[in-house]
Amino acid sequence: MSHDPNSTNPTNPNTPEQSQLGRASAYADHYDPTLLFPIARATQREAMGIKTGALPFFGADLWSAFEVSWLNLRGKPQLAIAHFTIPCETPNIIESKSFKLYLNSFNNSQFASVDAVRERLRADLSEAAWRGSDQQATIGVTLLAPDMFDREPVHELDGLDLDRLDIECSHYQPAPELLSSDATQAPVNETLTSRLLKSNCLVTGQPDWGSVQIRYSGPPIDQAGLLAYIVSFRNHNEFHEPCAERMFTDIWTRCKPNKLAVYARYTRRGGLDINPFRTSWPQALPPNIRTARQ
Repeated sequence: MSHDPNSTNPTNPNTPEQSQLGRASAYADHYDPTLLFPIARATQREAMGIKTGALPFFGADLWSAFEVSWLNLRGKPQLAIAHFTIPCETPNIIESKSFKLYLNSFNNSQFASVDAVRERLRADLSEAAWRGSDQQATIGVTLLAPDMFDREPVHELDGLDLDRLDIECSHYQPAPELLSSDATQAPVNETLTSRLLKSNCLVTGQPDWGSVQIRYSGPPIDQAGLLAYIVSFRNHNEFHEPCAERMFTDIWTRCKPNKLAVYARYTRRGGLDINPFRTSWPQALPPNIRTARQ
């Protein structure tokens, strides 16, 4: 976490407004890595008061792709489900529509093996995610062949369901003032979940539906206020990754837990789902298991 990518780095001046989001797009069906459109994380992090050179969390963005296909050397179509792990330390996110267009560019391209496809994906995505940084690392890529599809489980997020609470909601933009904890009470270890997370695409305004899991230890967090806070994202325009980071930062600042992990799983759009995980302590990433809505 020692690198300090600059959002104004001339090697990656991309802004969300310059992406293919909301525009009619020609679908390339032959391999084209130039379709990938990285966007600097620093811009939105700085707006939240997060210093990129000293992140207050660990974690990664877990992507799943359900529309991955290519041709073998005899021209026969092959297909797979792909899982990607993009560390939160990368200076860039990859804009999701560009990711979809890039994956579609494999459709009529021949590759010698599934390993060749995996290595091509790993190389291209790693370059885009780390573009503009003097550091490089490898993006995790897993391809599941059709004979593995039956092993892909569906499971809801574990934890106490906040949605059981009968609360009044009146905030539909992020309202961190709704968050509180009781430092006079004994510390607790809790895992809380909600399916009522909704935000909107930063550029197009299209709805993004999600579930969220919050694990923490420390003074007990007021559950009604936490649920109202989650609901307050309903009309907020922001990409999935900074939404999760905003939640982490607000809960960490307002509720002052000793440990905190925020895991959001968003429903797929264009055959892709994005699932950010942020944690205050080093730990294994959660298994990339989709919920029923995904």
